[in-house]
Amino acid sequence: MGYKLTKQEIVKEVVKAGKDPIHFITNYCKISHPQRGIIPFKAYNFQEDLLKDFNDYRFNVILKARQLGISTVTAAYTVWLMLFHRDKNILVVATKLQTATNLVRKVKKIMKTLPEWMRISNISIDNRTSFELSNGSQIKASSTSSDVGRSEALSLLIVDEAAHVEKLEDLWAALYPTLSTGGRCIALSTPNGVGNWFHKTCVEAESGTNNFNLTTLLWDVHPDRDKLWFEKETKNMSKRQIAQELECSFNVSGETVIHPDDILHFIELATEPKYRTGFDRNYWIWEEYQEGVPYFISADIARGDGKDNSAFHVFKSDPLEIVAEYIGKPNPDDYADILFDVGKEYGNCMIVGENNNIGFAVLNKLVDKGYNNIYYSTKTSHDYVDSVTAQWQSNVVPGFTTSLKTRPLVIAKMEEFMRNKLIKINSNRLLSEMKTFIWQNGKAQAMRSYNDDLVMSFAIGCWVRDTVLVENSRALEYSKHSLSSISTSNRSFSTTIPGMLGHRISAEDERMQTAREFNKKYLGIIKG
Repeated sequence: MGYKLTKQEIVKEVVKAGKDPIHFITNYCKISHPQRGIIPFKAYNFQEDLLKDFNDYRFNVILKARQLGISTVTAAYTVWLMLFHRDKNILVVATKLQTATNLVRKVKKIMKTLPEWMRISNISIDNRTSFELSNGSQIKASSTSSDVGRSEALSLLIVDEAAHVEKLEDLWAALYPTLSTGGRCIALSTPNGVGNWFHKTCVEAESGTNNFNLTTLLWDVHPDRDKLWFEKETKNMSKRQIAQELECSFNVSGETVIHPDDILHFIELATEPKYRTGFDRNYWIWEEYQEGVPYFISADIARGDGKDNSAFHVFKSDPLEIVAEYIGKPNPDDYADILFDVGKEYGNCMIVGENNNIGFAVLNKLVDKGYNNIYYSTKTSHDYVDSVTAQWQSNVVPGFTTSLKTRPLVIAKMEEFMRNKLIKINSNRLLSEMKTFIWQNGKAQAMRSYNDDLVMSFAIGCWVRDTVLVENSRALEYSKHSLSSISTSNRSFSTTIPGMLGHRISAEDERMQTAREFNKKYLGIIKG
């Protein structure tokens, strides 16, 4: 205001500002502009809408593009809350203490640039990462240690760049009780992939399954930004950077092993199972066994009492398709029984089980039960060995060994199959795991608090299908041609040794015996 206010006008303005944060901020707050210095804070419409939300909702989560001034709006709201309310306790948390301190510094600067008559409380304690007003309100910055704020009753918790804060799930579990007396929370961030606390909070807020109010602010919400601005800004940005920093896209912004576009392609083609059966109804079937159609099973095996699940897929080899799937927590004995029954159901097909510690127990039980079509591999090189040859070799074990050598291979094969659309995937459960299967420190693995059991079962199946079964099919065709070239004769000849009992073997009998041995060794392995 350009003239000096009377005492009555000052009182009236203070009361009005105390009741309305928008009036207070747009008339009396000043901010730092990189080119223009200290300027009045003239909020845009989307910023005013945010201020209304801060007042109307206890919990706000803001999915935003970069450089929209959201942290500045939050800082200005914090000034209003501290100035016009006594004994407010505000905590700012970020992935780095410096980031949290920057927001506290913004709050302090706005506070100090207010008109003197509007500062109805003054800064009484002033530190680098915190300060306190004479009315008892205080604010402090903190990094993400697990015990931060645990013993304090908070009036407002601000989580800056929440998607980038590691282990925020644990931190939220510690801080949420401190908000139970009416405290508020503002969590703001650009996206950083899926599966983290920020992503889950946004998804649940959108579906109405938590207490957060979701606000999504894309790059074009700012009135000064148009297509020309976007083209200039994104000229030297990668697709991932554009998605993360401007388009607020969770899927593309994450470092998922499978490209989000490929995941979306399979999601659009996924179908509901024909049957949901089994003791826990987690055995899903899309297609029953068909005579003469080749099948095999790949299985990931877990202990059954931890956070991981056991999972398997039934693959149809030609054309390649997942026709059945299971995920659950059976104990090893029950899991062996399930695999045995499903293997028999699908034509005594090959079972490829991961031979971790518990996997050995499951696979050995299958052997004890007389299942004769199990994948074997060498202990050292992990190369495939057929079940007949395996009986005579000491360095062979049942199952597939997931190691530092083989894990990257099976994951690469899975990615190749999906990128080139070489398989039909019916399961939304599997595709859901794909969304949270990411590259982390150079290793493909599930995001924190998520599982990859279906993914690994599927990946092993892709590898086996493209290597072992394809190579064996070629060997089988070659051997069939070799057998067919053997000449036969119906003439009998005597093998009796004079003076001893003997029997007569025809050339046809000898050929049939050779064929039976071949069938036992090869056809039994890739049957179905």
